[in-house]
Amino acid sequence: MSEHEFDLVVLGGGSGGYAAALRARELGSTVALIEKDKLGGTCLHRGCVPTKALLHTAEIADEVRTAGKYGIEAALQGVDIQGVNSFRAGIISSKFKGLQGLVKARGVEVVAGEGRLTDAHTVTVGSETYRGKNVVLATGSYSKSLPGLEIGGRIITSEQALELTEIPKRVIVLGGGVIGVEFASVWNSWGADVTIVEGFDHLVPNEELSISKYLERVYKQRGIKQHLGVRFKQAAQTTTGVTVTLEDGTSLEADYLLVAVGRGPVTQNMGFEEVGVTLDRGFVPVDETLQTSVPGVYAVGDIVPGLQLAHRAYQQGIFVAEQIAGLHPVPVADVNVPKVTYCEPQVFSVGLTEAKAKAEFGDDQVSAYEYNLAGNAKSSILGTGGFVKLVRRVDGPIVGVHGIGGRLGELVGEAQLIVNWEAYPEDVAQLIHAHPTQTETIGEAALYLAGKPLHAI
Repeated sequence: MSEHEFDLVVLGGGSGGYAAALRARELGSTVALIEKDKLGGTCLHRGCVPTKALLHTAEIADEVRTAGKYGIEAALQGVDIQGVNSFRAGIISSKFKGLQGLVKARGVEVVAGEGRLTDAHTVTVGSETYRGKNVVLATGSYSKSLPGLEIGGRIITSEQALELTEIPKRVIVLGGGVIGVEFASVWNSWGADVTIVEGFDHLVPNEELSISKYLERVYKQRGIKQHLGVRFKQAAQTTTGVTVTLEDGTSLEADYLLVAVGRGPVTQNMGFEEVGVTLDRGFVPVDETLQTSVPGVYAVGDIVPGLQLAHRAYQQGIFVAEQIAGLHPVPVADVNVPKVTYCEPQVFSVGLTEAKAKAEFGDDQVSAYEYNLAGNAKSSILGTGGFVKLVRRVDGPIVGVHGIGGRLGELVGEAQLIVNWEAYPEDVAQLIHAHPTQTETIGEAALYLAGKPLHAI
């Protein structure tokens, strides 16, 4: 057994892990990055990137269907799933090669293999040991299921859904959160009959209630069936299909059942607890510096309780590298991390919902305004409805920005600056938003809350 010495050892080469490695190298540290699969992790290979590639093909299919109303003569002849999969794989391959080149150019030592934490400074890979002054745990997450619901055959998770070589004629989606509504959107646009089952009363239940209700109305118009506020009971499958029974007695049949009930942390049987790292339901609790219960051992990404988002993991990876280097970085609270759901229509949010703001500050200390996209020229050109909502403290800053509408996800960039910089509506109202763009909706809502509405009543 040979031993290798580094300033930093990172276990996991996904978004948070490689971000920590790259930033640590920038700051002069030697880094070993250990990954058992492929650099980029779930997001690049089985999550964010491939699903958005599929959603883009769905958007194109919808555009072709509606081209006639714009005076363009076109007809959708069908969806070539082999061509779609080739496009998806090409995007992944291109980004993967770029990431490999970047990590190599920065001088990060990539170790291929399954690592195990053996003490506060050591990760073992096979017969090799990698010691660091500090260790970062970034082992990612996996698709969860429900008790008694075994994945296999016609019962699939998002990973298998991405690899399907056919377009289902009928599909049931168990879970109305981000993953569920995105796949439902794709399959519906491709022509499948889609049914969503969600145990909570609304789709995307963590969003503004008005956004959830708007999405439900649009999905109903699109023909996506919904069973909300009812729990799953059981599923049975054959070689050709699956039957799902709900607790209210409803029976549903489809070609496939997509299980989209969230993701769990990959922390079991990796030596964490043996070394003294505290786990809570599999997650790794950390302090305000992202340090675990073991000094010198940090955790980032999906194994840390909270939002499971690639860009949160990036930020945490950078944060840890800077914290170790003594730069005293400023953390971003989960509530102020930008979120986008890329279904059609898109949903974005950052900061507090109106209900949570009122719970925190008091009903009479919060005001809000929804600006309808009907008043926005660019949105009308695109043919999308929806709204943007700003939530502020009375005589105080904007604490939440939320929206729903076609292509609206890009607005989250400005939204996160507003919330994280604690801007007042009066601050935003005096800025110029280019016309005609969808960013004007944020400006219009800010103008209203500042007491000088332009295209709003």
